[in-house]
Amino acid sequence: MPRFLAIILRPLAAIASGLGMALLFPPHSFGKLVWIALVPLLASLWSLPEKRRKRKAFGLGYLTGLAFFLLNIVWLRTVSDAGWIALSLYLSLFPAFFALFASTWGNPWRKNEDEGLFHAPLHAMACALVWAGLEWLRSWLFTGFGWNPLGVAFHETPVFAQAADLLGATALSILPIFVQGTLLQLCVRRSSQYHSAEQRRRVALGSATLFMAACYGYGMWRINTVQKGETIPLKALLVQLNIPQQAGAQEWEATEIHMGYEDDTLKALQQPGAPKPDWVLWPETALTGRILRLDDGTALMPIDNKISIDRVREGGDFTLIMGLNELEGEQKGDEYWMKENARGWNTMTILPPDGSIATFRKHHLVIFGEYIPFVEKLPFLAKIYEQQTGTKFGHGFSVGESLDPMPAEVKGESVSIIPTVCFEDTVPRLVRKFTRDEPQIIVNITNDGWFKESEGADQQFANARFRAIELRRPMIRAANTGVSAAITSTGITLNPHSREWKSQELRDENGSTFTRGTLFVDVDIPKHPIRTLYSIIGDWGLIGLALAAILGMGLRSRSPQKGAPEEP
Repeated sequence: MPRFLAIILRPLAAIASGLGMALLFPPHSFGKLVWIALVPLLASLWSLPEKRRKRKAFGLGYLTGLAFFLLNIVWLRTVSDAGWIALSLYLSLFPAFFALFASTWGNPWRKNEDEGLFHAPLHAMACALVWAGLEWLRSWLFTGFGWNPLGVAFHETPVFAQAADLLGATALSILPIFVQGTLLQLCVRRSSQYHSAEQRRRVALGSATLFMAACYGYGMWRINTVQKGETIPLKALLVQLNIPQQAGAQEWEATEIHMGYEDDTLKALQQPGAPKPDWVLWPETALTGRILRLDDGTALMPIDNKISIDRVREGGDFTLIMGLNELEGEQKGDEYWMKENARGWNTMTILPPDGSIATFRKHHLVIFGEYIPFVEKLPFLAKIYEQQTGTKFGHGFSVGESLDPMPAEVKGESVSIIPTVCFEDTVPRLVRKFTRDEPQIIVNITNDGWFKESEGADQQFANARFRAIELRRPMIRAANTGVSAAITSTGITLNPHSREWKSQELRDENGSTFTRGTLFVDVDIPKHPIRTLYSIIGDWGLIGLALAAILGMGLRSRSPQKGAPEEP
């Protein structure tokens, strides 16, 4: 290939891979592209000449990252154009570092001589493990943003998604990259490597086929067996008002919000033939009144909230679960007030029929949404926030501390809730810490009104599905707007009690989730749930494999190099 043509084609190939990855996720969800999306980038990296190889590889990987993230998180523009660009520039570093590894230690084409029977699958697996390891790193570094790892492309392919209970959803990226890397070597590599080694061809092709078959077989086995056993049937009512908002400010008056939840809930509960729910779910920060928490642990509910809660109690005997803000309070005389410089929390609040109040305080806060780091020492950061969002930044939330599940009851039987608020259902390393050997269900309350009618809500839901698979605990979600739904422990939303296999996602007649409405859902909570490998070891399995790949290929690269590919 002429040099000038290679200079043009390699960047185009890198961009093509980034665009292909963006198409894997909502609103496009072309999941089948996951089997070919990285081929252009790998081909470009592996064929680079030795001169300035590392610099060129880093640039190609960065181009792939930019093409992917600028499209994939474009929904962030509904809040901040600067935040969208800055985050995309940062996240693109991770594909760039992958490219640096793939073009050097992970490059199967740097040596012209045969390197052994497992040469092709060895390099393909090393590249796959490092890619997945870097995806984990971006989900952790600087509090992390693990949004849409490549494995989430299987959110509409349940069979391949089931392996998430082994090493987590992030590790699912290993399969498609290994397959692509192995087959690319067979299809593109110069015949000199394989013309006298038919056995090597068979090993490479067989390894890719065997890996896919193993993942497929495991998925089928899990789908057919994981939901068997004794369960506690839960009936829940999800209520979604679809309240519009600008940044963090809702555009309805407080009275309209309270009346909306009251009226819609009672309408659903009192319609002829309506089932009697065990739980009613309202979303994150549903009501406007804030709980005051005294030093002795007493929780005081404001009168406006009590009026709304008492009114919906007319519809039956159920546990009400919703999102509320909680503040530190104190008694002054006969009255109760918020403390000066009080800490505040974004909470999930559980209100059983007996009148008690239990709250879970959110752990993983949204940077520049629920808190601004160092804002006390750098107040100009608050002004930047106000400039970008058009909303004044109030006092940031504090981080919750408890990692205990929340106790609840279903038909007189004890269950525990794995609580997640907002996008915490996309943070697997946090959610797994609540796993116990008892009947459990993941509950998510969220408010995706921040991002209006963008693809952000569907992308969060695609990621959230994998928490149910990773832990083998079912999930229910209540959103202000976005996706209110029930998810089985295999990651699907079909009603287990419906012969018509009815989907349990709240959508309007046009299929949109951006709608106002209510939905009754059925969920089977296993009485004796299994403990998955991921719930036990977390991300350490993936981290260990990725580090082993880097160390192993680094040591292997020290062997004398017998030749490098010419400029194609």
